[in-house]
Amino acid sequence: MFERMRASKVLVLVALSAFFTLPLLAQSRMTVRREERHDISPPLRDLIARVPRQALTRHEAEPARRIPLPAGLSTLPDDPVRQRTAASIAAFAPVVGLGFEGLGNGQHGFTVTGAPPDTNGAVGATQYVQWVNTSFAVFNKSTGGLISGPTAGNTLWSGFGGGCQNNNDGDPIVLYDKLANRWVFSQFSVSTTPYLQCIAVSTTSDATGTYNRYSFQYNNFDDYPKMGVWSDGYYETFNMFNGNNFVGSDACAYNRTAMLNGATATQVCFQQNSSVGGLLPSDLDGTTAPPAGSPNYMLFYGSNNLNLYKFHVDFTTPTNSTFTGPTVIPVAAFSPLCGGGTCVPQPSTNNRLDSLADRLMYRLAYRNLGTHESLVVNHSVAAGGSGGVRWYEIQNPSATPVLAQQGTFAPDSNYRWMGSIAMDKSGDIAVGYSISGSSVDPSIAFTGRAASDPAGTLQAETSVVTGTGVQNGTLTRWGDYSAMQVDPVDDCTFWFTTEYMKTTGTFNWNTRIANFKFPNCGSTGTGPSASLSPTSLTFASQNVGTTGAAQAVTLTNSGPGALSITSIATSGDYAQTNNCGTSLAVNGTCTINVTFTPTVSGTRTGTLTVTDNATNSPQTASLTGTGMTPGGGCTPNTLSNGGFETGDVGCWTTGGVKVPTASTVLKHSGSYSALLGGASAPEPNGDSSIYQTVSIPSNVTKATLTYWYWPSTTDTITYDWQEAQVRNPSGTMLAQIMKVCSNTQAWTQVTFDLTPYKGQTVQLYFNAHGDGYGDLTYMYLDDVGLTTSTDSTAPTTQVTAPANGATVTGTAPVTATGSDVDNPTLSKMEIYIDNALKSSNMNANSISYAWDSTTVANGSHIIYSKAYDAASNVGTSASVAVTVSNTTTQLIQNGGFESGSLASWTGGGVFAPTAVTGHAHSGSWSAQLGASSGAEPNGDSPLYQTITIPSTATSATLTFWYWPSTTDTITYDWQQAQVQNSSGALLAQIMKVCSNSRAWTQVTYNLIAYKGQTIRIYFSSHQDGYGDLTYMYLDDVTVTIR
Repeated sequence: MFERMRASKVLVLVALSAFFTLPLLAQSRMTVRREERHDISPPLRDLIARVPRQALTRHEAEPARRIPLPAGLSTLPDDPVRQRTAASIAAFAPVVGLGFEGLGNGQHGFTVTGAPPDTNGAVGATQYVQWVNTSFAVFNKSTGGLISGPTAGNTLWSGFGGGCQNNNDGDPIVLYDKLANRWVFSQFSVSTTPYLQCIAVSTTSDATGTYNRYSFQYNNFDDYPKMGVWSDGYYETFNMFNGNNFVGSDACAYNRTAMLNGATATQVCFQQNSSVGGLLPSDLDGTTAPPAGSPNYMLFYGSNNLNLYKFHVDFTTPTNSTFTGPTVIPVAAFSPLCGGGTCVPQPSTNNRLDSLADRLMYRLAYRNLGTHESLVVNHSVAAGGSGGVRWYEIQNPSATPVLAQQGTFAPDSNYRWMGSIAMDKSGDIAVGYSISGSSVDPSIAFTGRAASDPAGTLQAETSVVTGTGVQNGTLTRWGDYSAMQVDPVDDCTFWFTTEYMKTTGTFNWNTRIANFKFPNCGSTGTGPSASLSPTSLTFASQNVGTTGAAQAVTLTNSGPGALSITSIATSGDYAQTNNCGTSLAVNGTCTINVTFTPTVSGTRTGTLTVTDNATNSPQTASLTGTGMTPGGGCTPNTLSNGGFETGDVGCWTTGGVKVPTASTVLKHSGSYSALLGGASAPEPNGDSSIYQTVSIPSNVTKATLTYWYWPSTTDTITYDWQEAQVRNPSGTMLAQIMKVCSNTQAWTQVTFDLTPYKGQTVQLYFNAHGDGYGDLTYMYLDDVGLTTSTDSTAPTTQVTAPANGATVTGTAPVTATGSDVDNPTLSKMEIYIDNALKSSNMNANSISYAWDSTTVANGSHIIYSKAYDAASNVGTSASVAVTVSNTTTQLIQNGGFESGSLASWTGGGVFAPTAVTGHAHSGSWSAQLGASSGAEPNGDSPLYQTITIPSTATSATLTFWYWPSTTDTITYDWQQAQVQNSSGALLAQIMKVCSNSRAWTQVTYNLIAYKGQTIRIYFSSHQDGYGDLTYMYLDDVTVTIR
C-alpha cells in the first residue's frame, strides 16, 4: 500500500448576482491510497450455499452520529415555499405498478437484529436488490419473487479475509452501474481496525454471479457512506469521526475502470474540515453520460443555501486531481426538522422518531437530458407545526448553476421526512418518503410531478403502504436513508423502498418495495396513455359453480388523442362486461365489471387485459378469489369450519410447498384437526399455510380470536417456525400473533385481541415453515374461534396515594386502583404525572409507581390514573395536586464572578481568563476567555473548577450562560465546555462551537453519571493565531444537586 498526501487550499471566484463563492479558502487535504486488497469472488449463489447461517444477534440500536448544523439557521413560523395543497392529479399522474414486502420482521425468513434499517435498493436488467442492516436479498423485478436471500452482507466477501470478511457492520449501499450493466455493493467495516470500506463490483448483470472485490482503508471512522456512479469513477462520501468528534466530510473517488476489470485500484480523497458535513456525491441516472471531462458534483446544505463542489479525478496523475468550490446557491429559508434531532410524532405513544434533518437525504440524482443537465435532491424541514420534504432541481451545474425549482411538500399536519428523489428520462420527478403523525402510524408514500406541471409543485400524494403499528419503548432510530431509483431498461419506472411499521413494538420494522411510472414517460406524442384503476381485485370466497357480485375497474384515457380499444378480456374463472365500446375520448372513462365464478375450490387467479393503441398498451389488473365446495357450510367473511369437523379444510384457503390437510392423528376436541407442515420425511423447504378471510363488525367493542395448536420440531437453531398472523385481504401482515420454533408437543391455547381491526376484513393466517434441512417442523391446529361482544361502559379509577394537597420529597409512592362492572380484571392501568405516562401494567386492578420527585422542579404537580377494560373503554381518575419540596445544594463557588475576581477558579493558557465588568448576564461581573482585541494568540484560554459530586446525589445539573464572538469562518477556532476528570482527561464534550452569535445562550447538562467522582467543569476559548479573534464571556455557572 502506498499513500501520498498534500494540503490544498482551493479558491473559486464567481461573480454572480444570485450565486457566489464563499469569501474563504475551502481547506481540504488530498490523500491518494491504493486498495488494501482485491480478488475475484466465486459466484454469490455458491457463497450463499457454502457459508453457514449466522446465529441471531441481540437487538442493537446504532448510534445517530449527528453533524453540526450550519451557523445562521433560525426557527421559522412556517416554510416560505410550503405547498399546503397537493396539486390535483394531472393527466400524466404516476401509475402504481408492482408492490411487495422487502426484508423486515417476519418476511422472507428475515429477523430484525438492529435499528435503523438503512433501507436502500437498486434495480437492474432483470433483478431488484434490496439491502438493509445487515442483509440483502435479490428479487425478480417482474414478479417481486425472491430469487435469493436474505443473505448476510459480509457473505459477499467470504474468503476475502480481514474486516470485510469478518465484520458485518452495515451502512450499506447497492447501486446499478447503468453504463456498464454491473452491480456495485458497498458497506463499511468499523467494529475492528483498520477502518475499511468494502466494495464489490459484479462481473455481469446477474446479482448472484461473481464479483471483483476490494477493500480501502481510512484513518478515521468512516460513517454514513454514500456512493454515486459516474463515468470516470465510483464516488463515495463519508462523515468522518475521530472518536465522537466530527472532523468533516471526506470525498473519495475509486478507479471505476480498474474495478470493472478486476485490476489494482486506487482511491483519491479530499478530506474537508468540520464545517462541511453530510456531503452527497452525484449519482448518474439514465445511459446518457455526463459531457466528457465533467467533474462529479457534490452538495451539502448551509444556512439557507446549497453548497456545490466539483470533484475532478485523474487516476493517471493523481496529484492533478482537484476539488473546487463551493459555489453557493441561495434557496428559500428553511429550518431543519426537529433541529436535526428527534421529534417526529406517532399515535398512542410519547416515543418520537429521529429526523436526521442535519443533512441532505440520499440520493443526489444526476441526469443528462441532452438540452440540459439536472441535479435533484431533498432534505427534511420544519413546516409550521408539521414536517415536510424540501426538494430542489438544479440545472447547468457544470457552468453557472440555476435553481430551476424548489418546494416543500407538507399539505397537512402530518410529518413527511426521510425522502429520496429521482428524475426519469422525460424530466418527470418522483419523491418517496416516510409519513407519520399523531393519528397516522409510520407509513410510506410518494408524490411527483410531470415535466409539464407548474414549477415548484407536486401532484397528489399516493400511498405505498399504510402502517398499522408504531415504534414504542425508547427506540427513536428511524430510516437513516431510503432509495428512489429509475429502471435502467425503460428509464421511466421509478422504484422506491423504505421502512414502515406493521405492528407496534421495538426492533420489528418492515420494509416495502414499490414501482410506478408516469404514463407519458418516453411517449412520442403519437398515441394516448391509458390506465386501469384499481390494478388488482380480490373477490370474496364463492361456492364452486356460482357467480358472486361484480367488481368495477375504471379505464381512463389520459390523452393525447382518442383511445382505440382493440379488446377487453379476462383469464381464469373470471368474466367481464363493459360500456367502453371501441373508442374512448381524451380524459374519458369507462367501466369494466368483473365477476368471479370458481370452477374448483381453492385460490383462483386471473388477469383483466385491455389492448388498445396507447403507448403503454396493454393495461392489466390482477384478479384473485377463493372457490369453496358447495354445501360445505361456509359463510363468506365469517369464520367457518374452525374445528375441521367436516373432515377436510373446507372454507379455508391453503398454500405453500406442503398443503395442509385435515387429520385424525391428534385433535384438541372432536374428531379432526388440521396438520400444517411435514410430520414425516422429507422436510419441505418452504411454507405450509392456511387462512380464512373474516370481517370484524364495526359496532363491536370486543373481538377475540382463540385457537389451540400442538407444535413439534427437531430444529434447534430456529430456522424453522410455527406462526400465526393477522393479514389484510392482500396478504400483507398486520400483526404477528405468534412465531415460535417449539417442540412442546402439547396442546396450547392462544387468545388474541382483534378489536383493533373492527370494521375491517382480515385474513386469519396460520403457517408451519420448514427449511428443507431434515429437521421436521409441523403443528396441529384446532378449535379456531372468533367471538365478539359489545361493552361501552368505561371502568372507574382513583389515585389512592399521595393525597390531594400533600407535600412530597425524595422518592414518593404513587398508587391507584380501578374496577369495571363488565370485566372482573382490568386489561391495563396507567399512572400519569404532569400529563406524562410514568407507569403501566397489564391485567391488574391496581398499580404502584415509585416517583423520584428529585428529578422535577419544586412546586405544584398533577397526578392522575387511567384504567382500560377488555373492550378498550378508558376511565380517567380525578386529578390529585401535590407540592414537591426537595432541598438542593450548590457546588460551584463564585459561579457569577461577583467577587470581582476568578476566586475558586483555575485559569491559564496563552491568554489567561480575567473577571470583567460591563458584560454580564446578571449582576455586574463575568469571566472573559480569549482575546477580544490586539494580536490573536495561538492556543487556549482555559478556566475550570474542580468539584466532587456526592455518591448519594439523586440529580446533578450543570447550567451556565455564554456569549461568543469570532471572526473565524472556517472553524479553526472554537469556544467549548467539557467535563474532565481530576487529571484533566476528557470525560464528556458538553459543547464545541465556532460561534459569532454575540448573544447570551444558556446550556444545561446532566452530571448524575459522575456521582461519587471528583471532576473538573472546564471552559476554554481556542485561537489559532491567524488574526481572527475568538473569545467568549462566561457567567452564572451552577451545579445543583439533590
